Amino acid sequence: QNNLHIQFLFFSESGVPFDDKDNSGSKYKDEDCAEENSLGNDSSKSDSESSSESDSDTSEADAEEPNEEPENKESQHGCVESVVNIQQHCEHCKIQQGQQEQVTPRRLSRGQLWLKLDGEGVYQCTITGLIFEVAKGAIIEYSLLSWTKYAAYIKEPWIIVGPIFDVKCTTPSALTSIQFPHTLCLNEHLSDVTFNVFHFKNNGPEFECSVDHSTTHIKWKVSSLSPVGPVIERYDPVYYHGVVILYKVVSNLPSLEFRVYMASNNSSVIKDVSKSVKRSPNTLIKIEKPPCHKLLQGGKKYRLISDPEADITPEEIEFGDHSSLAEKPFFEVYLEQPVELTLSLVDLESEETVWKAKLRESDWTVPSQNDNKPKRITNGIRRRKSSNSLSGDEHYSKRLKGNDISDGIRTTTVLTDQQLMILAKKMGKDWKVLGIQCLKMSVEDIEQIEAKDEDINIYKCMMLRKWRDSEQNNGTAQSLYDCIKDDASYEVLQILKSFLAQT
Repeated sequence: QNNLHIQFLFFSESGVPFDDKDNSGSKYKDEDCAEENSLGNDSSKSDSESSSESDSDTSEADAEEPNEEPENKESQHGCVESVVNIQQHCEHCKIQQGQQEQVTPRRLSRGQLWLKLDGEGVYQCTITGLIFEVAKGAIIEYSLLSWTKYAAYIKEPWIIVGPIFDVKCTTPSALTSIQFPHTLCLNEHLSDVTFNVFHFKNNGPEFECSVDHSTTHIKWKVSSLSPVGPVIERYDPVYYHGVVILYKVVSNLPSLEFRVYMASNNSSVIKDVSKSVKRSPNTLIKIEKPPCHKLLQGGKKYRLISDPEADITPEEIEFGDHSSLAEKPFFEVYLEQPVELTLSLVDLESEETVWKAKLRESDWTVPSQNDNKPKRITNGIRRRKSSNSLSGDEHYSKRLKGNDISDGIRTTTVLTDQQLMILAKKMGKDWKVLGIQCLKMSVEDIEQIEAKDEDINIYKCMMLRKWRDSEQNNGTAQSLYDCIKDDASYEVLQILKSFLAQT
């Protein structure tokens, strides 16, 4: 028998794993879309540091809690905004329901997640799908990392099969095991593969064996806490649950331009794509579409097809483990005229369609502040052309200055209630943090807002309205952008830019 060796790259997906037959599990830190800089120390605690921790009781789990309160008003979604539980739709993956308790972590600053477990048990993070088994109460803090930092250590025959996380625990000995979601479709290989974990310690990487695995998760017995992720020893063929990540390039021209990324459903990879887009000199708007309805195979080439026909570069891309690459490959799609189109991702060899999506004008428009008709998002450039040396973001930063005037119209229009609601719907779980850190709200202000029995989006809108009213004539899109530009999500900032473009 050929025994396939697999090492871990952690994937943040919320699929439900196999039943634990031995309740000797551990609790693994909840991960969600943490910013790469959120890690204080990538090479986490050494073995000796982890093992020498005192075995204090659950009283240690009652350590000082962060200021941010958990959100119970609406379900949380991973900031790897694009993470999807594809296994639920895979005809090959039979998901068994486990007995773990569902828990939702708090979001701290810089992408950190914070989870307090009150006692012995098995707990699954509702954001990342991570499953922690603890022998007693503990506090776990964790964040999602990028594989690019560890690219030098991932060489043949190893390939990454999930996201990588940094996990910390107030009582390390309490955390006995962690189950990591993976991105593979094991199909007939379920019983003959062996997963391992890439475990980066102070003195370098180690590859540790797993103790069990299922169609969705890999179970690892915690040895010490530091960056860890699942990997396997390459075999053929390797099938992945895939996603297509789609962005529209914002332009004042009538043409259409898109970026189309093909990737495994690995939250570390999805995070890298998001960061790459933010570094782009152009402004891009993300378009949400369903994941691949067929599996992607490692080493195969895929072609993107457009109807009506468009200019697509390159003609084909070979799908593989691009986790360690800082810049992920993508298709560039260009049409001279703004028309609705259908994009299809096709296996070059079999000509089978693995993904298909209809793109409509409503996918890249936002409501106008003046009427109910949608308005295309543009770079906010009307008649005057700036120097070619300026990027799209630089154009915006010029417009965002306090008394900027563009085409004779001052960008000092006070935000309307309708605009505030549009922004509120795009704000995530960190809206309270934004309010306190960026908009000068007090904890009492937030409590007063939440005292009313309203929808979560109403709370967010009320907070924005309170800020706007306190600013009086300065409660503008420009002023709000200046306040939250360092902490708000990419989508919220793009909406604010579109409001500026409409003035």
